[in-house]
This record gives sequence, structure tokens and C-alpha cells, in this order.
Amino acid sequence: MELKAVEMQIPEGCNLILGQSHFIKTVEDLYEIMVNISSQVKFGIAFCEASGPCLLRTTGNDRTLEDTAIKNALAIGAGHSFIILLKEAYPINFLNAIKQCPEVCSIFCATANPVEVIVAETEQGRGILGVVDGFSPKGLETAEDVKIRQGFLRQIGYKL
Repeated sequence: MELKAVEMQIPEGCNLILGQSHFIKTVEDLYEIMVNISSQVKFGIAFCEASGPCLLRTTGNDRTLEDTAIKNALAIGAGHSFIILLKEAYPINFLNAIKQCPEVCSIFCATANPVEVIVAETEQGRGILGVVDGFSPKGLETAEDVKIRQGFLRQIGYKL
């Protein structure tokens, strides 16, 4: 078995959602979730089929994001994994619906941070072991840091 760290490409101003599912209709159901929650979100989805023809299934409403999702999915190459790249929206608005999608087994991350996907490769194929999302902590939050965090959440409309 070989372990690899695969760096994800996340365009400026975008977020990535990486997960695992179990059925070919995942790509269509994820598309419906995205457009039913927000008419303004721009996104691209890539899904790695794990049986039959083992194709990379894609959709989206932004060709650049779809192309980047394809590149990321091919770099990971793990069966039944999916990637959603989105902009003009935050993952928090979509995560509950994605997690409730019958095909979705798990979410590895939802972030705008740099991401490395830890992939194991065997003779059979590839699987995702986990992710490195962003960077390690640099210290403990101070009272001033709390004010900044709370101000940011209010600025973007998540708190009153």
C-alpha cells in the first residue's frame, strides 16, 4: 500500500466540500440540493464512480468550477468520492441537506482553507483516509480574538 497527500485546487473565493457516497445518482441529487437551496450559488461537482464503468460523473452550473472539481477528483481517484466546489455561498448553507442525501455516507471536510487529501492506494484502487484542512493552531484565543470572531459572524449574517 502506498500513501499519498493530494493537494486540492481551490479557486480564490471558493469553498470545497469533499465527501463519500455510494450510488451513481449522487451527482444528480447533489446538483438538485445545490440549486434548491440557492439560486445564486455557482458550483461544479465531480463524482468518482466505483463500479461498472468506473467513470467520473460531473455536473454543475459553472464550467470553471466543474473543470477544477474534475481535476481534483482525478487527482484523488478514490471510488465513490465526490467534490463540490462552490462560490457566492458558504458550505454551512448546504451541509445538512448534503448529509441527509440518502447516497451520502460521510463528509470529510467543507472549507476554503488549503486542503491535502490523504489517499491510500492498493492494487484494487484508492481510498481517502482523511484530510489535512488548513493549518495547525498557533495559540489560544484571546479576549480580542473572541471579539473579532463574534464581529465577523455578525458581519456575514450568522448572528444578530
